[in-house]
Parts: sequence; C-alpha cells; structure tokens
Amino acid sequence: MKKKKLQTQGLIRIPKLKFDKNGLVVAVVQDRKTKDILMLAYMNKESLKITIKERRTCFFSRSRQCLWRKGDTSGNIQKVKKIYYDCDKDALLIEVDQKGVACHTGERSCFFRRLI
Repeated sequence: MKKKKLQTQGLIRIPKLKFDKNGLVVAVVQDRKTKDILMLAYMNKESLKITIKERRTCFFSRSRQCLWRKGDTSGNIQKVKKIYYDCDKDALLIEVDQKGVACHTGERSCFFRRLI
C-alpha cells in the first residue's frame, strides 16, 4: 500500500528547534550579498513565526521582554531571504537584504570593534 504524501505546498514547516530555558534561540543575521555578519539577536517562537510570515526580521528583546521588528523606529529594515538552522537545532542564521545600517550605534554591522 502506498503512503499518501502530505500536501505541504505553500506551507512552511518549522523544525523542532531547541529553545533555551527562556524560550529563546540565537539568531545570527548575515547580509545576503556581502556575507558580513550584521548582528546577533534572540527569537522566541512568536517572533520566528512573524519573521517567516512577514519576511522581515522580528526579534525578542531580553531587556524589554517584548517583541521588536527591526527598523520600526529607525527605518533600517531587514528583508529576510533565507533562514538556516544549525546541526544542533539551537541557532539560526538569517540571510537578509539590509536597508540602511544594522547597528543601533549607526554602524553598518554590530561587529565593528576588533579584539585581536
């Protein structure tokens, strides 16, 4: 007997990600064209669903304890092109087209300070 394939066309299947004890997963944001790492933030299930639906980054602020969409106040939005998850299923890599700068300091990337 042949098994019927589930109709998943048009649906997005979110894998069983490993959220931490606070319900968060690390999200590394990368420029799609330059491959520069722009920022690191956190997502909960709700912000991830919003990001997938809107194709625009939405994160969970640990300090304010609320959702925030990148660019709502600055206009520096991130249009999501691809989302990957790592082998342990506890981190995301989000490829974006960045409009404006990514860092709240005005720098293109949050990683502008060199250690060594």
